[in-house]
Amino acid sequence: MSNLYMRRFVEGWRRLGLEQRWSAHIVNYADDFVICCKRGAPEAMTAMRRIMERLKLTVNEEKTHLCELPRERVDFLGYTFGRCYSRKDGHAYIGTRPSRKSVKRMVASISEVTDRCMLQLDADEIVGQLNRQLRGWANYFCLGPVSPAYRLLDTHVRQRLRRWLCKKHKVAGTGGWRYPDQYLHETLGLVHLSPRTHDLPWAKA
Repeated sequence: MSNLYMRRFVEGWRRLGLEQRWSAHIVNYADDFVICCKRGAPEAMTAMRRIMERLKLTVNEEKTHLCELPRERVDFLGYTFGRCYSRKDGHAYIGTRPSRKSVKRMVASISEVTDRCMLQLDADEIVGQLNRQLRGWANYFCLGPVSPAYRLLDTHVRQRLRRWLCKKHKVAGTGGWRYPDQYLHETLGLVHLSPRTHDLPWAKA
């Protein structure tokens, strides 16, 4: 769906009074969108399909479904929206976290950079590529309780970099003793994501 058709859809939604009828607000980025309703979600979905038909657009059925928050969760633009729990007092609230798919994609990307086929590169080049990916990912995924995802990626990138260093320098074992965390972060300059949450008050929720 082009931006032009997306604008027509949003404008049509408002002109028909559907936003007020169900308190149904459209949130979109490019051709991805969600309709947030306080009531009448099934009717809103039917109306959405009718407008799409008028615009001669096809609805992606794999991505289109009803979701009741906070009982259920929904993924949108890399985030999972749903019930979260405060780490301070345990109270529940509707919030965001990096989606599992987003974390898995980042894990796969780290693995690609540290693959055996990259042994011809220097450690500085590998660490530079990893740092660019980690910083970019963390700059986007900085809302909600991100600490678990940050810790998982920190662990994975250290393991993968150690394995790469061992293969690069033909060192036996896992490299834990020869390449400790301090060496990876302080000597090689590998980005450490977990400390970044100190500057994100909402990430501690």
